[in-house]
Order: sequence, then C-alpha cells, then structure tokens
Amino acid sequence: MTYQPVSAAPERRGFFRMGGYVPLITPVTVLLLFFALPVGMMIGLSFQDPSGTFGIGQYREFFTDDLTLDGLRRTVVMSLTVAFCVTAMAYPIAYFLARSTTYWRAIVFGLAIAPELAGVVLRTYGWLIILENNGFINDALIGMGFIQEPLPLVGNMFGAVVGLTHVLLPFGILSLLTSIQGIDPNLEKSAQILGASRLSVLRHIVFPLSLPGILSSFLIAFTLSASAYATPALLGGAKFRVLATMIYREVMVLVDWPAAATMATVLLLIVLGIAFLSSRAESRLVNRLHVR
Repeated sequence: MTYQPVSAAPERRGFFRMGGYVPLITPVTVLLLFFALPVGMMIGLSFQDPSGTFGIGQYREFFTDDLTLDGLRRTVVMSLTVAFCVTAMAYPIAYFLARSTTYWRAIVFGLAIAPELAGVVLRTYGWLIILENNGFINDALIGMGFIQEPLPLVGNMFGAVVGLTHVLLPFGILSLLTSIQGIDPNLEKSAQILGASRLSVLRHIVFPLSLPGILSSFLIAFTLSASAYATPALLGGAKFRVLATMIYREVMVLVDWPAAATMATVLLLIVLGIAFLSSRAESRLVNRLHVR
C-alpha cells in the first residue's frame, strides 16, 4: 500500500476565491459609510415628528397637503417631459455619430459634449439671459414685429424644461450611442438590398434593437431632472416649486429636517420605482430580441 499525499488544490481554490472579494472591501465600506448610512438616517428621520416621537405623521401631512402634492405632481411632470425631450433629441444625434465616418462626426461629437465642460449654474444663467423678458429671443421677436409683449419663457415649467434638457442632453446621447453602436450595420444594408426604404429600416430594425438604449436614456434623464435643484430654482423661479427646491426651503429656511427627510424619501422611492420598472421593461425587451 503506497502513501498518496492529499492535494491542497481545493484549499488553494477556496483561498483565491475568498481573496477575490478583498478589493471590494474599500468600495463597499465607502458606500456603506457615505451612502447607505446617511440614507438610512434620512429615512429614519422622516418618521420622526417635530415633538420627537416616531410615527407616520410626516407622511400623512405630506399626502394631505395641497402644496406638497402640487410639488410632487410638478416634479413628475417636469421630469417626464425632460426625459422625453432628451431622448427624442439625442436619438438622431446618436445615430449620426454611430454611423458616420466623416470628419463631421468628430465635430458633432465635440459640440454634443461641449456643454459638459461648463458648470450647471453657468449654463443655466446663459439660458436665463436668452429666455428672460429682455433676453435675446423676446428682443428678436419684438424687433421683427411678431409679438408686442415679451413671452413668459422663464419663471415657469417651460424655462426649467429647456434648461434641464440642455444640461442632460449629453447623457442621453452617450447612452443611445452605445446602444446603436451595438447594432450590426449589415442588418441595415441587407434590408436596403432587399428593397426596404431608409425609413422602414429605421422603423423595423434600428428602433426596436435600440429600445434598451432608449429606456436607459429616459431613465437617466428622469432621475437627474427629478433631483435637480439649480436649474429649476433659477429658470423656474420662486413660484415654480418642485421637490428639490422644497427640500432646500425646509432645510435652509424653515429648518424642518423631518419634513425635508420625508420629501427626500418620497422622491427617492419615486426614482427607485421608475428605475425598477425601466429595468424590468429593458430585460423583457432584451429577452424578446434574443428570442427573435
């Protein structure tokens, strides 16, 4: 009977398997300390009444107050409008960048990303100069005789949507560009060879295959616009109140932290809900495309 040493390969494999989690310790710790913990404290604070007792009084007040409900409705409408505008405007630009091979591609790409080189406040003030009553658009329309009085382009939903669309357009372009680049150009060429028009190719091939990118662009634009503060505050004006500006007012002016935490928690739940629905829709679309 010969002696056969026991192999240590399983132990080594287990060691390396555990060692693969070591690089995750630092980022997970940072996320727990600087994201999960503050969010948890915020959610806990939302259940605290001004008297210091815990309950759902803040949420009851939130959903029964017409002012906060108007702010919630205005936030959702503004975010949906911005998400639709960003996706609709970014799609043709992303398609051109994905299929063009000329020097115009670099120029268009630079112009599309150029707004990100300036700060959000700087871009918002630029639109404020353009859209205000004495701005470029109103002065031009009055000078050409089309209108007699300045149009109300700021201090309302229109100004906030225009500013946020400009701010978030590069994110939509990059999201759609990645999706369209993943579509094989030979599919379009084959369809055209078989007699399909350019519009039919875009409608029946490119658009369905790029639906995951469309959902991603819509989700990114909705999430960032729902939580934006500077642009709605400057272009929307004092009377245009969304949840972000109302949270700022509760914290900095009224010093009502539980009310602000309640608004922030509701906004977080809305964003997470939209993200969950979008991810489910995207996974179903991907599965259908694979089945086809």
